[in-house]
Amino acid sequence: MSDFILITGCSTGIGWHLAQRLKQEGYTVLATARKEADVANLQQSGLQAHILDLNDEQSIEQAVNWAMTESKGKLYGLINNGAYGQTGALEDLPTQALREQFNTNLFGWHHLTRLILPVMLQQNQGRIIQISSLLGLVAMKYRGAYNASKFALEGYTDTLRLELRDTAIQISLVEPGPIRSEFRSNALKKFLQHIDAASSRHSKLYQQTLQRLQNPNPKNPFTLEPESCVAPVLHALRSKRAKTRYGVTFPTYVFAFLRRVLPSRWLDGILCRSA
Repeated sequence: MSDFILITGCSTGIGWHLAQRLKQEGYTVLATARKEADVANLQQSGLQAHILDLNDEQSIEQAVNWAMTESKGKLYGLINNGAYGQTGALEDLPTQALREQFNTNLFGWHHLTRLILPVMLQQNQGRIIQISSLLGLVAMKYRGAYNASKFALEGYTDTLRLELRDTAIQISLVEPGPIRSEFRSNALKKFLQHIDAASSRHSKLYQQTLQRLQNPNPKNPFTLEPESCVAPVLHALRSKRAKTRYGVTFPTYVFAFLRRVLPSRWLDGILCRSA
């Protein structure tokens, strides 16, 4: 029997490609998504799939019960990937919007991880892979909610790694920079839902934000396809000693280096021009 891998956020982008490729590599993939139509699409592609809404603890628990049944109580890997980005200046962001961002991007991951960890501890093996972001390393303006959730994820994962040090479970962060996906269109929906752009002192700059989010083909020359995350995830699953962090895309390496060597105000200037 092949190793079972549970993946969240498989409707599109990184999650979809990870699910398809890991299945090709011989893993038994348990793919999840928030919407029934996306689950049906995953099943039609030949994957075992189930609904999992990271903003709903009952949905998470039902998905874990399904995964335990499918895997007969054994699960080698958990890939936390499901997330979205809330765009907008922090001063314009309703507290409820920030709460929703953390519910999906962190609290849901925590609830799922807590349910899976006892299984991995009992079987004395397991890999947990957290799909983070360049914006978990450096901040960019008008992305404060997403920045905060990914910075929190980085600290959460570092702590969990320390606490699992005396076990056979290994945990890794994958930190992509710009990746071609549905992320922009989803961020646009959240922006329009929560941000009153016309009444903001940032209204003129928000026009640039809207143009960026509405552009399906960003001009950033460093944007990679979702497949670029497959190799680091496979290494994290297979290596005897997985890395704690895997950078993906050139900007991730550059800004990780600049964060270490530059004064904060110098880095702020570069980040403001990069936004």
